[in-house]
Amino acid sequence: MRHPLLSATVTAGLVLALTGCAPGVSSPTTTAAIGKVDLSDVCPATIVVQTDWNPSAEHGFTYEMLGPDPVIDKSALSVKGPLYAHGEYTGVNIEIRAGGPAVGYQTVESQLYADPSITLGYVQTDGQIMASDQLPTVSVMAPLEVSPQIIMWDPATYPDITRIEQLKDTNAMVRYFTGAPFMEYLVQSGQLRREQTDGSYTGTPANFVAAGGKDAQQGFASSEPYLYEKEIADWGKPVAYQLVSDAGYENYTGTMAVRADALPELDACLTKLVPVMQQAEVDFYADPEPVLDLIVKAVDTYDDGIVYTRGAAEFGTTSVLADGLVSNGDNSTIGDFDDDRMKRFFSVVAPIASAVGSPPADGLTADDLYTNRFIDPSIGLPTP
Repeated sequence: MRHPLLSATVTAGLVLALTGCAPGVSSPTTTAAIGKVDLSDVCPATIVVQTDWNPSAEHGFTYEMLGPDPVIDKSALSVKGPLYAHGEYTGVNIEIRAGGPAVGYQTVESQLYADPSITLGYVQTDGQIMASDQLPTVSVMAPLEVSPQIIMWDPATYPDITRIEQLKDTNAMVRYFTGAPFMEYLVQSGQLRREQTDGSYTGTPANFVAAGGKDAQQGFASSEPYLYEKEIADWGKPVAYQLVSDAGYENYTGTMAVRADALPELDACLTKLVPVMQQAEVDFYADPEPVLDLIVKAVDTYDDGIVYTRGAAEFGTTSVLADGLVSNGDNSTIGDFDDDRMKRFFSVVAPIASAVGSPPADGLTADDLYTNRFIDPSIGLPTP
């Protein structure tokens, strides 16, 4: 199961302590000729991507950029190889690092600042806002149009409930990871009662199963519905859920971001690289099987206590398309941000961030969190 957003507040002392401690970056070699996209003159020799969890289907487009014969490095918990664009070598390498347990559950923002060799990291917009005072980042691509974050419940116990707000009038305890700002939103917006929320969720199914259907719990639409029905034997039946986004919390999750202070020096690189990432996402969903093989193999090789089956990986790929979590949105472009949505969401999260002790940087606006200027508007998923 994937870990949600952890607290975005990291002290300056911790950042300094982590500096220089990241594993070294090896340089895979290839004899392939550079293709139509040449990144060698504008990008680092190795594009380092820090993910937010162990390899999973949501990271598929990143692994799609690996060329033939990638190297799974168990000691560094990373996958490395030549970076390819639509089947051709780009002149640079890519290293994809695991997050979550691999980095002691530190935030991606903290990793970006602790290790300057990291080029891009997977972040969430609410996390960006909460970390903006000490660890500002700018997102350059949104692989997920809609966040997979959900609240789920037992449809047999609550057959008439279809929305999170309807849980308010039940005795259901709603478990979540403490510090998750979306829960503060659900409480402040009146959709849940504070006394029915429980921040003791640890990512395991034990309490949900033990409650026998009485309680609700956070999860991800791209994983928990499959896991609870197919792989958690003590439950073994469907769960019902609503996307937190549909309850008004329109967070962008898993966005590709850089350190704010690194954006100028990466400008020329991102101009070429971001369209490569967009095309990689299109290519991944057109033929995900080889990448899913690699992702499952990497998780097995890491052997860090996280289990990720091929069935779960396939569900994570098909469900996001079926549910519209991955899409072109309201235009024909994949990976771009909706300006109005970003402004709406900023107005929701900024006061919550202040209330929980992680206020935004002075003068921060929604425009400081992202840019669409590297996005190629002609690249999108095929339409029916």
